[in-house]
Amino acid sequence: MRHAPVKQEAEPIADPFFDPEAETISRAAQNQGFTCEHCGADVLPLTNGSYRNHCPACLWSKHVDLEPGDRAAQCRGLMRPQGLGHRGGKGLVIVHRCTVCGFVRPNRMADDPRQGDDLDAIVTLMSSGGVTDGR
Repeated sequence: MRHAPVKQEAEPIADPFFDPEAETISRAAQNQGFTCEHCGADVLPLTNGSYRNHCPACLWSKHVDLEPGDRAAQCRGLMRPQGLGHRGGKGLVIVHRCTVCGFVRPNRMADDPRQGDDLDAIVTLMSSGGVTDGR
């Protein structure tokens, strides 16, 4: 009689910007370049005083926060861009949904002279019917 293998817990992935003692992380720590886990693009930090929360090439994000900057999300799933919208105070936003837990968050579009959001990716998202009220 064969027994199913015992499932082992995976080691958590270290987040170099997570400080369990802090409520949130600094803007400087948030504004780091990264490699997109969806398309592999090298993503540069923003130069406009904001910080990156999605890839400018494919528009995908990663679920790391429950509230902006807290790094409290446990699932760490990739977040699919599902629509575009407009929110007062934020302007144009990309609405992301986590592919692991379903969490939804609007993220401000990146308007950056070095590496702004790809207009072709935005048009593709719009043409797929992905226009929302930004919530």
